[in-house]
Amino acid sequence: MAAGMGAYEWRFDSGRVCLDLVATSEAVCGVPDPLAGAGRLGRWLTGAGLLPAGTPLLDIDDRWTPRFIELRDCVGQLVRAEIDGRYAESALERVNAFAADPPPGIRAVRDDSGSLVRALSAGPECAALIAAVARDAVELLTDPAARARLRQCEGDNCRRVYLDTSRGRRRRWCSSEVCGNRERVARHRRRAAVARA
Repeated sequence: MAAGMGAYEWRFDSGRVCLDLVATSEAVCGVPDPLAGAGRLGRWLTGAGLLPAGTPLLDIDDRWTPRFIELRDCVGQLVRAEIDGRYAESALERVNAFAADPPPGIRAVRDDSGSLVRALSAGPECAALIAAVARDAVELLTDPAARARLRQCEGDNCRRVYLDTSRGRRRRWCSSEVCGNRERVARHRRRAAVARA
C-alpha cells in the first residue's frame, strides 16, 4: 500500500509500522527530509494506519516531526544492531522512553453508511502516536520469532529492512514489485547483453 507525497510515494510494505517508519529515512528512501512538515507527517500517520482515515490533522504541527525523526533513527539503529548482532543501548533507552506513554485511545463509531469504523477517542496527540510506534518496535524486538524474520533487502542500493513472512522464509526483497522487478529487469538486460556479445 502506498500513499502519495508529491514526488515520493510512501510505501507500507515492511511488515510492521516501526519498520515502515525506519523506511522514511533519507538513507533508505533517498528523499531529503521525507517527514519534514506537518502535512507529510500527517499523511504518513494516516497511511500507516495510526490515524483513521478522515481524522482531522489540525493538531499536527512542525514540532512533531523532530520527535518522530528521533524515534525513527533510534528504531533504525536498534533494528540494524539486532541484524548485525550488536547492541545499541542509547537507542534502546530512547525507544523505551517513547514507549512508556499510553498509545492513542480508539473507539468504534458509525460512518455515513452505518458501518462501524475506527476513530480516535480524542484528537491526535504526538506522544500517544509515538508511543504506538515505539511499542510496535518493542514488541517486534522482544519476540524471538519475529526478530529472527528481520531481513535487509537484497536489492541493489536498497537499505530497507522488512519482516519476512513468506513461506519458507526465502523472501529476498522488501517488495517484489519494486526491488524484485528491478532485479528481474537487470538480470534480463545482463542475459540480453551476453546474447548480443
